[in-house]
Amino acid sequence: MLTGIEEVDWASLGHAYGPADDVPALLRGLASADPAERETALDGMYGAVHHQGDVYDSTLACIPFLLELVADPAVQDRGCIIELLTSIGGIELDDDEELDELDPEDEEFIPAANYAMAAAAVAAGAGVFLGLVSDPDPEVRLAAPCALASLHPEPARVLTLLRERLTVERDTEVRLSLVASVGRIALRHAALRAETVEWLDWLARAAQDPGLRLAALAQLARCAPGEIPDDIVRWVTELLEEIRTASHGTSPNGESPNGASSPGTSSHGTAPYGTAPHGADIGPDDLAGSDGGTGADSGWPGTPTLVGQVRELLEEHAAGRPAPWTEELLRTLHAALDDRVDDRIALILAQLRSPDRWQRSDAIWLCGGLIRVWRGRYEEVVRLVGAQLHDPEPRLREAATSFLERLFELGGPAADALVTRLTGAGAPAGPDAARTGRGTRDGADALGGLAALGGRSGRDGALLALARAGDTRAVPLLARALEETEVRRELLYAVDGLGPAAATLAPLLRRRLAEVDLDERLYDRAAPLLYALGAVRGGQALPEVLRVLRGAPAHRRDWVREAALRTLASFGPAAREAVPELRGFLSADSAAVATAAARAVWAAEGDRGDVLPALERWLRPGSSGADWCCAALALGAIGPAAAVSAPALWPGLASRDLWVRVRSATALWRVSGRAEQALPVLLAAWEENRHARVDIAECLAEMGPAAAEAQLTILTELTRRRRHNAREGGSGSHDIHQDEKLLTLCRAALARMERGAF
Repeated sequence: MLTGIEEVDWASLGHAYGPADDVPALLRGLASADPAERETALDGMYGAVHHQGDVYDSTLACIPFLLELVADPAVQDRGCIIELLTSIGGIELDDDEELDELDPEDEEFIPAANYAMAAAAVAAGAGVFLGLVSDPDPEVRLAAPCALASLHPEPARVLTLLRERLTVERDTEVRLSLVASVGRIALRHAALRAETVEWLDWLARAAQDPGLRLAALAQLARCAPGEIPDDIVRWVTELLEEIRTASHGTSPNGESPNGASSPGTSSHGTAPYGTAPHGADIGPDDLAGSDGGTGADSGWPGTPTLVGQVRELLEEHAAGRPAPWTEELLRTLHAALDDRVDDRIALILAQLRSPDRWQRSDAIWLCGGLIRVWRGRYEEVVRLVGAQLHDPEPRLREAATSFLERLFELGGPAADALVTRLTGAGAPAGPDAARTGRGTRDGADALGGLAALGGRSGRDGALLALARAGDTRAVPLLARALEETEVRRELLYAVDGLGPAAATLAPLLRRRLAEVDLDERLYDRAAPLLYALGAVRGGQALPEVLRVLRGAPAHRRDWVREAALRTLASFGPAAREAVPELRGFLSADSAAVATAAARAVWAAEGDRGDVLPALERWLRPGSSGADWCCAALALGAIGPAAAVSAPALWPGLASRDLWVRVRSATALWRVSGRAEQALPVLLAAWEENRHARVDIAECLAEMGPAAAEAQLTILTELTRRRRHNAREGGSGSHDIHQDEKLLTLCRAALARMERGAF
C-alpha cells in the first residue's frame, strides 16, 4: 500500500503551514486501523493539505495515493477519502470568482493551474469510483455517486450506472445520493439535461418511497426551474405527511396509524411499477421502503479535531430524527424555488403547522435563509415560530429563539409568545421541563420561564428578541437581567429600540457602570453600558461616565474615550458642568475622540467659537477618509448652525473614497440645505455601493420635495424583492433590520416627495 510514497520529495513541497514533510504520515494515518488516528489524519488533510479548498503542489502529489486508498477494501472510512478527493478535483474553474482575485505577488498565491491539474488527475483515476457504487460499505456507496457525477469524464456512462443502481440499492440515504448525483450531472452537462429531467419527472410521480419522490422533485426543480409545477406546495406537503406517517411505523396490514399508505405502496394503494424513461427498469422491490439509512454506530472516536467536532454537531442535529435527510431535500428545493417567495412561505407555513416537531424545526432553519435574503409578508410565519417556544423539545425552542433574535421589528407577531415564555406562563410540560427542577405554577414567575427556555442563554435570547422587536414589556425583564452578575452585551445594545419606557433602566445602568473596574477590560465592559445610557438619556449618570472618561487605561484608550464622549453628547445640557473638561478633548490627536468631544460640547452648551474650527481641522488635504467622515458626521449632527463650515465639506464631494463623498454630501445638506450639490453625489453612490443606501435614504427622507429627482430610484428599491444587503454564504445579525430600515426610510422619503408635489 502507498507504493512509492518515499520516492516523493515531500520536504520540497508545501501546504498551508509550510513544508509538506508531514504528509506521508497523514496518508498512512488515513489507512490506520485506529479510528482516532484516521480522524486525526483526515483533519490534517483538510487543515493543511487542502486548507479551505486550496490545492498546493503537495495536494497534487497526494492524489495517486488517495486513489489507491479508496480502491483498497481493507481501508476503513473510505467514504471520507472519496469526499476529500471529490473536493480536491471538483472545483468549477469557470465559476470560481476567487481564482480571478488571486494576486500573483501574494506569498500565499496558488496558481490556477494547480486546480486544473487536480481536476485532471482525479478525473484520470475516477474509474475507481465505478465499482464503489456497489461496495459493501454504505458510507462508500453514499460518497461514490457524487464523486462520479463531479469527476468522471464519461457522464453518459455514469448517468446510466446511477439510474441502474437505484433499482437495487436499499439504503435510504444512498438512494437519495444517487438521485442528487443524477441531478448534478444534468446541471453540469446540458446535452444530458432533457432526458434527465424527463427521468426525474417520472421518478417524482412513480416511485413508491415518498422520500425518493421528494428527492426527485427537488432535483427536478434544480434542473428545470421553469417547469416547477404550480401545485408544488401541495405536492411537497403531501409527501412530507407520507414521510411522517411512514417514519412513525405502520400496522401489520401495511397501514400507518392514520390510514395513510406505507412506503411500499402508492398513495392509491397500488404500486405503479413500470419502466422509467430511457430503459431504466424498476420493479416491485426496487422502489419499496428501504432499511432507513446509515444510522448505525460508526465507531468514531471522541478525537478533538475540527473534523470530529463537525461530525459530532451533525450527529447531534440528527439525533432522534426518524428522517433527518428531509432537511437537505427541502433545502435543495428552497434553493431551486429561489425568488418564488410566496411558494416558499406557503411551504414553510405548512411545515410549521405539522404535528411533526422535526418538520417544524426544519421550517425554522429554512425560513432563516429565506427571510435573510428575500422581502415578503412574514407575519404568520413569525407568529407560528413564536408558538414553538412552548414545545417540550429543547432543540426546537432553541431554533425558534435563535431565529427570532435576528428579526428586530419583524419579530412583533411573536411578542406575546416571547412574553409568555419569559414570564413562565405556559412553560412546556414533559420530561425536559421536569429535568429543570423548577415548577411553573406561578405564571408570573420569570424563573419558570428561564428554566423552560433551557437556561439563562435561552432566556437571554428570548429577551433579546422581545427588546429588538421594540416591545416595552421587555423593560421590566431587562431590569431583572441587570440585577444579575453578568449581562449579555447585545441586550444593552437593544435598549435603543424601546423608546421613553426604557428611561426607568437608567439607575440600574448607572450602578453597573460605577462597578466596572478601570482596567484593561474597561472597553469591553463599559461600552455596552455607555451605549445603553446614551439611549435612555441617563444624564444622572454623569459622574459615572466622567469616571470612565478620566480613568481610561492605555489599552484601547481612544475607544473608551470616544464611547464615553458619545454618551455625554446624548445627555445634552445635563452634561453642562463637564464642558470645561470636555473642551480639553477638542485638540485630541484622535479624530474619533476630538469630533465626539465637539458633539458633546455643542450638545451641552452650543458653540463658543472653538467647536467648528476643531471639526474643520479634520477636513483638510491629507486627512484620512476615516477622520474626514468623523468630522462630516459631527457637522451634520450640528445641522444649520454649522452652515459656516459648508465650504470645508465641498472637497469631500469629489473624493475617491465613496464614504467620504456620502458623509460630505449628507453633512452639506444638513448644514446648508444645498440639495443641488448633495443629491447627484448621493444618487451616484446609491448605485455604486448598496451598503450606503440606508444612510442615503435617511438623507433623502429629510430632503423631501428637494429630492424629487430620486423618486424613481426610491420606487425601484421598494419594488425589489431581494434584500439590498443579501449576500451568499454569510449574514450579519443586523442584516434584516438594516434592510427593513431602508424600506421604512424609502417609504418616508417617497411620502414626503409626493406631499410636496401637491
